[in-house]
Amino acid sequence: MAASTYFSVHYAEARGKFLAAAKATGGRLTSHQNPASGPGGEALFTDIARFGPERAERILLIKSGTHGVEGFLGSGIEVGLLESGVLRRLPDGVGVIMLHALNPFGFAWLRRTNESNIDLNRNFVDHARPHPHNRAYEELRNFICPRSWTAGQRQEADERLYAYGSQHGDAALQAAITAGQYVHAEGVFYGGLAPSWSNQVLTRLAGEIAHEARQVAVIDLHSGLGPYGYGEIMNGHAPGLPAFARIEDWFGGEATSYASGDSSSSVLTGDTLTGIERAMPGITLSGVTLEYGTLPLKAMIDAVRADNWLHVHGKLDSPEGRAIKQEIRAAFYPDHDDWKNAAWERGEDVTRRMLKGLAEE
Repeated sequence: MAASTYFSVHYAEARGKFLAAAKATGGRLTSHQNPASGPGGEALFTDIARFGPERAERILLIKSGTHGVEGFLGSGIEVGLLESGVLRRLPDGVGVIMLHALNPFGFAWLRRTNESNIDLNRNFVDHARPHPHNRAYEELRNFICPRSWTAGQRQEADERLYAYGSQHGDAALQAAITAGQYVHAEGVFYGGLAPSWSNQVLTRLAGEIAHEARQVAVIDLHSGLGPYGYGEIMNGHAPGLPAFARIEDWFGGEATSYASGDSSSSVLTGDTLTGIERAMPGITLSGVTLEYGTLPLKAMIDAVRADNWLHVHGKLDSPEGRAIKQEIRAAFYPDHDDWKNAAWERGEDVTRRMLKGLAEE
């Protein structure tokens, strides 16, 4: 079967494929309805499917759609793992849990953010403590999202961003924009001031897993950073920790880390793996982000900026709005067979290796 058949055109099709494939594979399903609705008023869900023993000591959690529009990628890989039979023969004592569309709102509306404009991968900070402050974002926010999105206004804004990059370095500019901020609810990469609905769903699931497992591995599926079609295995742990060493052992030189400077990602605050780790103290946890490249970095960030401008200042139901929606969809889901094939092959390989590493621990 061609890998392209695993992928979908819109959220509803993706959910239908996932549910059908999970049922056919003997998955035990639960669904959580999001408080918001889709563009046509349809209900939106985060779906969870469990495979293998009822109570497994070792569990692989695979999750998609943390950044909604990236759900096209994650859903395709999850459906592929089910339809291809990868999960039909699991190692002894190992269970698999698939979470489909952590952010169904963003998936359906073609947004990275959720129903409150929150970036879920910045929402898992300890909200009882003072939130991290991104001073560089404060300096640049009016240029990241100017009031007008005309060519002239964008050029002027870009020149100010380039000037910051020239002075502080490209990595500092990327971090200023993408690391996360907790002040401007309408802005990009906003982390929110309290646990979001999706945060609560994932935290509750992690707590349930912690009651039965002693070892947990996580694959978080993302797109947008790195070379076109390449799946970068980002080590989710800090150097020096046993979990960091485990990921290096399982994946060797293929695993990257922001700490060693070979990752395409900036340092993040409040990512989902942090939240999972907090919800399962005492559990041996090993997590990676599997990140697929799409467009050059500037084009990807510009698509995020354009979508943010559209929802703050623009009109969704306009030629400009529809063009921006197609732009952000393409920035996180290149609808080309070569990209889908590469994504699926890497996803299958990383899953098999993660299962092997988990089984041998």
